[in-house]
Amino acid sequence: MATAHSQTLRISSLSSSSSLSLPSKLPLSSAFSVSFRSSRRASRPLVVFVSAGLDAKPTVLVAEKLGEAGLKLLKEFANVDCSYNLSPEELCTKISLCDALIVRSGTKVTREVFESSAGRLKVVGRAGVGIDNVDLAAATEHGCLVVNAPTANTVAAAEHGIALLAAMARNVAQADASVKAGKWQRNKYVGVSLVGKTLAVMGFGKVGSEVARRAKGLGMNVIAHDPYAPADRARAIGVELVGFGEAIATADFISLHMPLTPATNKMLNDETFAKMKKGVRIVNVARGGVIDEDALVRALDSGIVAQAALDVFTVEPPPKDSKLIMHEQVTATPHLGASTMEAQEGVAIEIAEAVVGALKGELASTAVNAPMVPSEVLTELQPYVDLAEKLGRLAVQLVAGGSGVKTVKVTYASARAPDDLDTRVLRAMITKGLIEPISSVFVNLVNADFTAKQRGIRITEERIILDGSPESPVEFVQVQIANVESRFASAISDSGEIKVEGRVKDGIPHLTKVGSFDVDVSLEGSIILCRQVDQPGMIGKVGSVLGQENVNVSFMSVGRIAPRKQAVMAIGVDEQPSKETLKKIGEIPAVEEFVFLKL
Repeated sequence: MATAHSQTLRISSLSSSSSLSLPSKLPLSSAFSVSFRSSRRASRPLVVFVSAGLDAKPTVLVAEKLGEAGLKLLKEFANVDCSYNLSPEELCTKISLCDALIVRSGTKVTREVFESSAGRLKVVGRAGVGIDNVDLAAATEHGCLVVNAPTANTVAAAEHGIALLAAMARNVAQADASVKAGKWQRNKYVGVSLVGKTLAVMGFGKVGSEVARRAKGLGMNVIAHDPYAPADRARAIGVELVGFGEAIATADFISLHMPLTPATNKMLNDETFAKMKKGVRIVNVARGGVIDEDALVRALDSGIVAQAALDVFTVEPPPKDSKLIMHEQVTATPHLGASTMEAQEGVAIEIAEAVVGALKGELASTAVNAPMVPSEVLTELQPYVDLAEKLGRLAVQLVAGGSGVKTVKVTYASARAPDDLDTRVLRAMITKGLIEPISSVFVNLVNADFTAKQRGIRITEERIILDGSPESPVEFVQVQIANVESRFASAISDSGEIKVEGRVKDGIPHLTKVGSFDVDVSLEGSIILCRQVDQPGMIGKVGSVLGQENVNVSFMSVGRIAPRKQAVMAIGVDEQPSKETLKKIGEIPAVEEFVFLKL
């Protein structure tokens, strides 16, 4: 038994005038071309021939220094332009010739950059963790994926945080400068011990949790504040999650590890410093903007903050006359958090792999402006992602020219609980399949919902909950387009919608239903759909035509209403048949209609 659990996603309620329509000449990206051929029989729809063009190697602009290992990976796949220290104007000029951009923290990737790219820029790679120098809203609107390298420099940043923590507590930098100046001031530089002290880790992500592990090893009592961190992960390493107020009020040391966002901008200010324990010590290896630097100087002068160890600043490099930098109780380093040889190479490789993967159309687990899906979930969903996109492509190619695609219903059948199946990735890929074949826009996980909304497409999702063991995430996926005419009449279901359905078999996407007809054909290469009178020899006749033209058949399946009635034949082909070959198929007397669909 199966029960239906309906979950509707309203992406848009725009009028039909702004719906996705299929004109007689389909505007395609440079990778596709389309031509039409009409059948001699008036009852048959147009046959669509879609061919893939050959793309040149993509161009990647590397705007800041990147490790050689990363550059080597990029050069194996793309043309690489290493142009450092570009002005904003120079970057905007260059970007229209680039498919990808790689930056560190110094380059601002603004809305103007995305607008100047004129739609060509497909991915921005941030070689590091923080992405506050990239305008994510503009990237999303322009369909540009933003990926970062969140793991390679995690240990390096955590180690630097601990190094600053210990150096600050023992006055290492000040004592070193004193000795080199010919002084011997042992009494002046008496430090404080770390063991038994309370460290508040503000931001319990990858770096923050690694700092916490190391601080526990030093005998510190570690608490953490992060509204998004799971409590069980904190408990696993002996850390207690507390509220912001409790963290800053009880800590002897505070280590900052949060990103710079509107919510965290100047989070440490006069008001928050006033709530801290007198003599608190602060470490910042995250982002300079999370501290109001003028307020920190006042807190240092008043003794509320005993010392600060800073690797990052609001303006980098900071002014030479900065009161903060020159303060005797401040230890400063020039943004060295990720600056180890191992981390630099690791970050270069990680970001290069992410950018190349994104340019290939692969799912990116490090995407920051797309649904954040764990890598193990992406691995499990990969064949279903392929299935989703191909079902979208098939469905939209079945829509007759001039019809407006306004309403799309997607149904997932699964034995898993609703909370255990995140369909955002699948929905995005169905949207990609629906829109890209008939539009010049590039659709990905980033802008799928935004692009559908722009085009007035309303997508609803329904889940059919199946009984049994949830070994696979999805049993089948069904795509229906309502209120349209079809160029292949048999694709219209009993309820009046174009309907295609598929499932994954042995890791390969299969088309299993067209309209009301059951079929079974691998979604590899392309597909010919034929409706014919169900009679002996039809498979042989069609196969013979294709064989004579040296078109290899990968799969062939026939679904029928009843013996000797109507049947639909689905034929998977490795090569694109010529127009003459398809014409010969159409001239077989028992064939009533047919269509060629390019995947």
